[in-house]
Amino acid sequence: MEFACGFVYISPSVSQKDGQRPKVFKRSALLPPTTWIRPRISPPPPPPQASDIKPSAAQNPEEKKEDATGPFYENAEFQRESAASSRAVSPQPTRKKALLPPHMRPAARSPSPSSTNSPIFNYDLPKPDSDPDLPAPFYETLEETRSPTASARSTPHQTPTRHMDMPEYVEVLPSRRSVSSPTSPQSNKPLASPEDKGPLPGNPNVLLVSVGKLLSEEREQLTPGQPSVCSQCGSYLESSNNTKVNVCYFCGSPDLNIPPPATKGPQHRLFLLNPNEEPHSVTETLLLFCIDTSGSMSITSQVSDGENVVHKSRLEFVQEAVLQCVWRLMTQQPDSRVGLITFNNQVTLHGYDKASSYSLSGEELRDVDFLKEAAVTFPSPPPLSQTGDLLQTQVRGLSESGTTALGPAALLTIAMASRHQGSKVIICTDGKANIGVGNLEDEDLDARTLLSSTIFYQELGEYAANHGVTVSVLSIEGTDCRLDELGRLADRTGGKVVIASPNMLHPEFEQIIENRTIATHCSVTLLLPKLLRMKGEREAAHRGTREVGNVDVDTEITFQFAPNEHDTQVIAPPPGSQVSVQLQVRYRRRNGDRILRVLRTNREVTYDSSVALSSLSLAIIQLNSSQASAALAVRGRFLDAQKEGEQQRKLIERAIKHNRSAEDKQTYNDWVKTMEPIYSNIYNFTRKNSVISDSQSLTDAGAALLYAMKHSNRKSISLKKRQQL
Repeated sequence: MEFACGFVYISPSVSQKDGQRPKVFKRSALLPPTTWIRPRISPPPPPPQASDIKPSAAQNPEEKKEDATGPFYENAEFQRESAASSRAVSPQPTRKKALLPPHMRPAARSPSPSSTNSPIFNYDLPKPDSDPDLPAPFYETLEETRSPTASARSTPHQTPTRHMDMPEYVEVLPSRRSVSSPTSPQSNKPLASPEDKGPLPGNPNVLLVSVGKLLSEEREQLTPGQPSVCSQCGSYLESSNNTKVNVCYFCGSPDLNIPPPATKGPQHRLFLLNPNEEPHSVTETLLLFCIDTSGSMSITSQVSDGENVVHKSRLEFVQEAVLQCVWRLMTQQPDSRVGLITFNNQVTLHGYDKASSYSLSGEELRDVDFLKEAAVTFPSPPPLSQTGDLLQTQVRGLSESGTTALGPAALLTIAMASRHQGSKVIICTDGKANIGVGNLEDEDLDARTLLSSTIFYQELGEYAANHGVTVSVLSIEGTDCRLDELGRLADRTGGKVVIASPNMLHPEFEQIIENRTIATHCSVTLLLPKLLRMKGEREAAHRGTREVGNVDVDTEITFQFAPNEHDTQVIAPPPGSQVSVQLQVRYRRRNGDRILRVLRTNREVTYDSSVALSSLSLAIIQLNSSQASAALAVRGRFLDAQKEGEQQRKLIERAIKHNRSAEDKQTYNDWVKTMEPIYSNIYNFTRKNSVISDSQSLTDAGAALLYAMKHSNRKSISLKKRQQL
């Protein structure tokens, strides 16, 4: 796993809110209310009684004279001499004299020493202009307190404002070091601009998980059996001796201050969850072509054949693409198992040497259970080394006629492939489904029909993902196939949604076939301490799970997390502290082994925006913005998609301005072109008339674009940039 930022960034505004956030605790009913404020000054004394009134200053002049010298200093002669000398000598505060106050003198009441016999301790004072920002030292306060003018202004019972516990025999010398000394830790630190210190737009806390790369590189030792996990949050526990844990680091209360587990670099563990099951063969996977042979496939297009211009129908282009794929597999991978299913007003399962072809039509196309049963009972295709020639003959003999029973054909094909985990289904069509289950043509007339069809394709996608089947949908350019609904099959299973011109079908077929599935039933769980929370996930807490399904070598997903601002009892972690992050990846190998992979790492917290910008990976931020914005737009949340993209765009611009990298700027310009549909013209990819009141449905071009962005990776983005150049 890779982090977009080298630190866990906490916005300064969040930390300020935490400082103002009141402590939440249970108060006793006997305590005063929380709004009660303790007075800062003591209440006024009661009115004096007649017997307590003392003689005035005029009646007792000696008391007034004694008060003028101050209540704490008995050496009045020294005070007068000090005041006279200060008036006679020019004010140069190079040296001052201090005496110990009476309350710090020895307990024995010896006569006060005279000014000539008592030892006087001198000390140097720094110049006032050398350090104007430092607070006044205690000896200056003391000098002001015992000076005649200050004592005359003070009240008779005023206590010193600073503690004075210095013994009488200690000489106080101020520090000679200046604040502007070169040894100061802040003297060599570059000053950041106010803009770099301000809160960052967007969210730099992004985690990238290269699932395909992670699962294909299993170098750790495999531990059989179930690991020890927390009963509350499911986090992996390091010590297997802990059979029962009341609270762990991730699900514990923030008030407990449980430290993160000590770690040096990322920690990896690998567990085999089903050690008692025998693995099965990995070669028994199927490749099934589901081809549209309806009447609309007879529409022709002009193509150049050398110096001649010929007309070919859409079906002829599809036949050529399938034949080229079958021929390559026969020569390079003769053990591959390839089957053919076609559909128009009926669905035909093309047979082999020992199995004849089988067709379904009429009311059979509306019965889901009957269609699944027919697919299960139909035998699986043998290897191409046995059926290659017959399959090529069947492909060449296809013809166009009838309507489009796409829904029943998709169900039959997926149910047939579900018997072999890791199988692939390629659906190629040029029109909407209009017969049987999954009818998409009557959407403008009956909203209930569209709703039932939407549910049908959602459930069919879940069925395919649960059985390890990858479904890809290809439509021919210039047609309307309702890819926003059909694309749910590819979206859930990790397949592709493509709109291809007729002469580009073969490269698209080959790319789908070569994209090998390395794992199925994959789910990724991110665990954070309660100081943080998931952002943008349906589980907006400190624990988030993403159902990935089928995984190929290029599969990459991203997560966002942020400080937990919603919980008033949680305070943001302080800067410099460490937080631990745990990642759990559960998946199934092609041989049936169920694996759990656990990764854990610690990250340092920072409040400094400039530090976060300097360590930012723009490639990860751009990938996350593409995936998150497209995921929102696919669900019809277009305004949220634009807001998400705009916030991350501002963050990238801020990072480019801070780092001043020409390469990053060029990468950003290319990425902005990719995100243009999200930023400005998202409504150009929606249908004007839609029966859904709360959102607009997508056109085929919009659905293909957004599904591709949702499942994009860094490799696909770089390839798109090279194609634009």
